[in-house]
Amino acid sequence: MLDKSVQYVPIVMRRDRGAALPDYALPEGFRFVYYASGDEKEWARIETSVLEFKSEMDALLYFQREFMSRLSELPFRCLFIETEGGEKVATASAWWTYTGIRRDPIVHWVAVKPEYQGRGLGKAVTAQVIRRMLEIEGDRAFYLGTQTWSHKAVGIYKQCGFYITDEPGALGKENTRSAEAIEVLNSINL
Repeated sequence: MLDKSVQYVPIVMRRDRGAALPDYALPEGFRFVYYASGDEKEWARIETSVLEFKSEMDALLYFQREFMSRLSELPFRCLFIETEGGEKVATASAWWTYTGIRRDPIVHWVAVKPEYQGRGLGKAVTAQVIRRMLEIEGDRAFYLGTQTWSHKAVGIYKQCGFYITDEPGALGKENTRSAEAIEVLNSINL
């Protein structure tokens, strides 16, 4: 869940080609599933639960605008963790962005419902989406965008081989605030 008590600074992270593949297993009682028709509502629920959107309707509208034009990609790029009872409790996507200069593969919209956090699901879904990214994109550098409000997730991303980069143009952003982000993260002992 976002921690809005710390200063907000955007972060771009990079995972280099050849980085070790993280091995975080799913806890018992959970399974990975990929997007099926209608799961956009579950995605919206998960992302809203971690405060990424003000309402599920805002999240659903974003999903429709950003992902539904690539509907054929979703069943093998949009990952969920669900309980044995079928409740979707976490998500992440193996996506991409065009920067105007290049196409950057990105780990996108990683989230775990707050009541399921602390069980290793964030590590498991991140590791699984990295494996999927490698299958789809090959062994190359890829990125993710986050922020200091997601400092717990930043720790997970670091354990999965990502590091904060000041690479200009990564994710199509100016990316000039990495030193500031590192300072904020250091102030909260990350």
